[in-house]
Amino acid sequence: MSRTRRSPHTAVGAVLGAAALVALSAVPAHAANGTIGVRETVCAQDLYVRVAPNDGAWMGTLYRGQTFLVEAKDGNYVYGFAYGDVNRRGWVQDGWFC
Repeated sequence: MSRTRRSPHTAVGAVLGAAALVALSAVPAHAANGTIGVRETVCAQDLYVRVAPNDGAWMGTLYRGQTFLVEAKDGNYVYGFAYGDVNRRGWVQDGWFC
């Protein structure tokens, strides 16, 4: 019975390839802050639209994939037009856009 010798480069390449695949698949999607003048896509499962920043009264909910046109910023909140089910202007917490 004969044995085939493998090149050390082949083994190293296979290990590096497997490590790269694991590293790429383990990277989570990151949400981003909104940009004024840009119609952003919601990455969060749901995002409350409020009448005022912080603890303003709830007026509706945007869901993942719906969009929000950012018109202004105030701390951790952005103001703009919420498309989709809400379909009016309000405030949402920043940092939940794709």
